[in-house]
Amino acid sequence: MDQDRVPLELARMWRIPLDSKLGRPAKLDVGTVVDAAVALADREGLAAATLPRVAESLGVTKMSLYRHVGSKDELLDLMRDSATGPVPDALAGTGPWRERMRMWATAHLDVLAAHPWLAHVQPSGPPNGPNGIDWFDAGLRALRLTGLDWGAKVGALMIVGGYVASAAQLAQSLAAGREGTGLDQAAAEREYGRAMARLVDPERYPDAAALFSGGLLEDTGDETGENDFRFGLELLLDGIAVAVAEAGDG
Repeated sequence: MDQDRVPLELARMWRIPLDSKLGRPAKLDVGTVVDAAVALADREGLAAATLPRVAESLGVTKMSLYRHVGSKDELLDLMRDSATGPVPDALAGTGPWRERMRMWATAHLDVLAAHPWLAHVQPSGPPNGPNGIDWFDAGLRALRLTGLDWGAKVGALMIVGGYVASAAQLAQSLAAGREGTGLDQAAAEREYGRAMARLVDPERYPDAAALFSGGLLEDTGDETGENDFRFGLELLLDGIAVAVAEAGDG
């Protein structure tokens, strides 16, 4: 690859060597800096992954990082691609599009569960790193056997990927709201339902009152979060199925 034609940020993202001079190996490289930042974010949250904290964890000065990472925004891009990792082996190959998209979305959710801060890193543009492209390619491959055109495939991936990120954010917010209560999601929903059943006036809020008195929230179990995610995902896949059917294949 002609590195002179690759922007510096992309060269670092793809780990293209920028200096071929012989000599003592550098103490730092892009991978070392990014690994340290990801480790900080995993332990303490995204706010902890600042350039000064990364430098401190590596025993170097903040200024020494700028040879390998141009800015905090670039560091976030590098962290996102690194923490996302390559797609799991199960996503190799092709098959029924709905099954493959379901696997793609679930695997993506697993990544966000392993690195909760990832759900809060706003993308600065389309995927441009090796791992981001790996997931993008896997998503396109999941839709390969449909008759969707490229634009429709990209649109479907954006919608499903956005849903997965939103679901991860919601799960984290609900968990944060339960901190200190000793309740899991199912127990919290039961308490909520019982309280609302006492408070909601059926004359003013007839449908909401019917919901709370119907016992739905009493029946939630340990997998309520997973069930909610699957329900929403299937609704999205139903919409994609309409587009696939209209395209005449899949």
